[in-house]
Amino acid sequence: MAAVVPTSGNPVVVELGPGTGALSGAIAERLPAGGRQVAIELDAGMVEYLGAEMPWLEVIQGDAARLGELLADAGIDKVDAVVSGLPWSIFPAKLQHDILGQVGAVLAPGGAFTTFAYVHALGMAGAQQFRRRLDLSFDEVLTSRTVWRNVPPARIYVCRRPRQP
Repeated sequence: MAAVVPTSGNPVVVELGPGTGALSGAIAERLPAGGRQVAIELDAGMVEYLGAEMPWLEVIQGDAARLGELLADAGIDKVDAVVSGLPWSIFPAKLQHDILGQVGAVLAPGGAFTTFAYVHALGMAGAQQFRRRLDLSFDEVLTSRTVWRNVPPARIYVCRRPRQP
């Protein structure tokens, strides 16, 4: 999933729902020296954990449905990549819509959004709704083959060119 992180220049990369930081390290490894990595985490306990375990990570406590506002408060207008670990399949349709709208609004031209879906959840109504929402939100949605080495197995979505609301 970190493959969308630019490896040159001064990119800004946002991680939604970093949890324990499983993807944060992979993002940091790809990010060039002039890059900026920002994590948006709703849970105060996880924000505290990330601050202690990954002091190099810029963590903002807040709701991804307010992404544009949170980034503006941090002095960020546009981002080069958004990497998401959010549990999309359990989100109501409005929340999926709101967050994806925020992602599309902050992505710079040429930017990418990537997220994943667990294979065992693909049949859930929320997961199917999310997949349709991706097609409505982006001109390009690439779906990986199943990543069997992931536990649980997952598919990765890479999305580019947000559609205008």
